[in-house]
Amino acid sequence: MTRNRPIPPMDPDDAAFARSLVLYEDTSVIVFNKPSGLAVQGGGGISQSLDSLLTAFAKSNGKRPRLVHRIDQGTSGLVIVACTQPAAARLSDDFATRRAKKAYLALVGGRLPDADSGRIDAALVKVEEGGRPRMLAAAPGRKGAQAAVTDWTLLARNGDVALIRAEPETGRMHQIRAHFANAGFPILGDRLYGTGASSAKRLMLHAARLTIRHPEGGEKTFEAPVPEDFRTEAERRGLQSGL
Repeated sequence: MTRNRPIPPMDPDDAAFARSLVLYEDTSVIVFNKPSGLAVQGGGGISQSLDSLLTAFAKSNGKRPRLVHRIDQGTSGLVIVACTQPAAARLSDDFATRRAKKAYLALVGGRLPDADSGRIDAALVKVEEGGRPRMLAAAPGRKGAQAAVTDWTLLARNGDVALIRAEPETGRMHQIRAHFANAGFPILGDRLYGTGASSAKRLMLHAARLTIRHPEGGEKTFEAPVPEDFRTEAERRGLQSGL
């Protein structure tokens, strides 16, 4: 995937950790179940990322798998990488053209909708606040505004908290987080759009299902089990029936 280069040395514990995250692997793709807190890419003082851990899967010629999409550092769940250039091109096209279908689980709190399902069709614009990028709701004609659509289904509710399945049609940065916050029910543990650690120890958003066209033909769906900390928080909130 990259030009031939020597394989950099890697700590055996890091390599073992990388291998422990694999849900599925073949000659074209590797699917990881990323834990919350692990960044997908480095930069900004990040010492370890999923991208850096891909060294554990480098071939003898130094070529490593390649990222084709991302999820937020606080989000847990599915990340797929390509092992070959043709696979990278096919998967990148799937994500760019919205052929890839994604489903997330989120624990939210606030002004819950009366309906059990719906669609949020609200353009978002990226802004810098305090040196941190975030997405704000924007009029469609605003400069830099991007169309953003999220379908949602309420799976369980208890008072002012709920478990929701989100299926984003578009793939904007922070899309689900910004859409739910703008709708009045931010994701628990969201430090940027919600109440942060006062509501949950981490961002309660999990990339649970991903359907792609496999580079070698056919369609394939992957699912990531709900993490224990997510399940524990759902149970504490009386929302376990939706899992």
